[in-house]
Amino acid sequence: MQEIDTPNIAADSPPLAHRASSLPDARSESSCANRSPAAGQSYSPHALTLLASALLAACGGGGSGGSADDGSLPSAPGFNNFPKAANDNEASRFLLQAQFAAKPADVSTVRAGSFASYLKQEFAKPINTAWDWLESRGYGANGSVDKNVYNSNIGDYMVWRDLMSAPDVLRKRVALALSEFFVVSLNSMEIDWRGYTIAAYWDVLNKHAFGNFRDLLEDITLNPAMGYYLNTRGNQKEDNRGRLPDENYAREVMQLFTIGLYELNLDGTAKIDAAGKKIESYDSDDVSQLARIFTGYNFDPAYSPSSPNGIQFPGQNYKIWSREYARRPMTLDATRHSTLAASFLGINVPARPGGTGGAAALKTALDGLFNHPNVGPFFGRQMIQRLVTSNPSPEYVTRVASAFNNNGAGVRGDMKAVWVAILLDDEARGSQGLGNPEFGKLREPMLRFVNWARSFGVVSKAGSWKLGDLSNASNGLGQSPLHSPSVFNFFRPGYVPPGTALATKQSTAPEFQLVNETTVGGYVNYMQNRIRSGIRVNNATSPDGDFVANTDTTDFEGDYTALLALINNSTSTDAESQRVAQSLVSYLNTLLCAGQLGGNNVAEITNALRAAMMQSNRRVTNANTTQMDGYRRDLIACAILMVMASPEYLIQK
Repeated sequence: MQEIDTPNIAADSPPLAHRASSLPDARSESSCANRSPAAGQSYSPHALTLLASALLAACGGGGSGGSADDGSLPSAPGFNNFPKAANDNEASRFLLQAQFAAKPADVSTVRAGSFASYLKQEFAKPINTAWDWLESRGYGANGSVDKNVYNSNIGDYMVWRDLMSAPDVLRKRVALALSEFFVVSLNSMEIDWRGYTIAAYWDVLNKHAFGNFRDLLEDITLNPAMGYYLNTRGNQKEDNRGRLPDENYAREVMQLFTIGLYELNLDGTAKIDAAGKKIESYDSDDVSQLARIFTGYNFDPAYSPSSPNGIQFPGQNYKIWSREYARRPMTLDATRHSTLAASFLGINVPARPGGTGGAAALKTALDGLFNHPNVGPFFGRQMIQRLVTSNPSPEYVTRVASAFNNNGAGVRGDMKAVWVAILLDDEARGSQGLGNPEFGKLREPMLRFVNWARSFGVVSKAGSWKLGDLSNASNGLGQSPLHSPSVFNFFRPGYVPPGTALATKQSTAPEFQLVNETTVGGYVNYMQNRIRSGIRVNNATSPDGDFVANTDTTDFEGDYTALLALINNSTSTDAESQRVAQSLVSYLNTLLCAGQLGGNNVAEITNALRAAMMQSNRRVTNANTTQMDGYRRDLIACAILMVMASPEYLIQK
């Protein structure tokens, strides 16, 4: 791989972003003023080429300044040297990384322009808001309070709907990746309006998906779902009886959300001390000191049970929170906020006499975390893992971390910069990874499920989207969005499958932490039934989850019109059966695998389909219309399942 010119961010000098952090509006998604480097600043040629298209999209630009519309986004060593799809398979590969599916219409759109122009179009799409959908379904209406205030199912309906059908699909894809970094889980959301609370959290991820990491970090910190999940809500200052601030969020905001356990080089590798050991990025004193900053916060009291906005629980003598609290930032009670000085990570927050200055202390702390040199490589590497490959090269991580540090206009933390750098990197777009057994990633079960739904137009016919928690591996997927078993996500970014060839090289494969005998069989069993017969829902037309006997209907079903068109009425001969089988496999290969099905598997799946068509008791020519339709659907479901169970599908490259 070629050497690249990257910003010189030495361990003993201020990172580039520290110098850029004073730029006016540096953290605004919409403002375009003052984004040029300040006098005396210089950036590497690589940094200057990144993100031209994203900045133009944010500023409503176009013109002749390297617009992504015409595919003229500059290339650099390792970046954007494959700006367009040369064929349908290359377009499909890009779409399967950048969103959830590669439908023929999207493939055509990508091929008509450049990868950069497609990203620009996605950046410009308005946000599809989960909260508003819940409201449109009447889940917050007075008559539904007793059914939905403690109901997490509506949170499941919300997120499945967004993932399977929302038009702002790139935003939804990266929001899902962010939800596996800034983890909050419905599994332990034991608060009022938990479905609304998780929807408000999901909306925060979507709001900032194309904004700035610093804004996202602050909104995450003050979000009620996170406040409840990691104990910031109700966290109090120390007292003279031995009470100390809760350290949960202080620990996790460093360990998981910003800097990680060890000091990092720009390429994501750990720094090593003179004794050959990794250098820890923080210690217990840093945690204890930082914890003081996160005291005094609680849900907005304007929506508490004791406020005029409190809601009387139907049939009971107590009130509950108004659901509005779930989307309001937590507020600071200065009387419960620690006034002690805090010193952590080389950042000093002075004492705050009288409890004042809590907001300023929070800003100082979050600014310090945001500007830590670890954040770019720590965050960037994990986002590469979620979208492209489990083992990105150090050079790939360097390029993405450099884009995080400086989007080419002196702005640190530009999320568009991160997505453009990840998705247009040569390792993502070039063909060299296709033959590398260590390149690519295992598709998560929930991504496979959404991929099927998006690929074949699966929607809730009733509009209620009553899909629940699919975490149970025996009768579900073994994974469900926003249902992580812990703050450490479904899997760890550094997980290495023991007893495998990957282990001998210490190559990471995070998603393999979900793999066992139960999840492998459970996935195939679950998808087999859903692909062929769809998903039955009880009381589908009602927003509420009440069980009503004898109302089960098939509310989710695949649209296989394009595949049905490949099957005609004369498949009883060897030649015709072979042609039809080949057509089915070729279509699914591009749609689901970006053309990566190996020759042996193509032959095996084709032969299996041909043999099925040639069975004397299943010949289409001898069937009536009803039997023929059922047979065709059986054949299509068999073809889809075999492809979705193939190694080339499960390992996305």
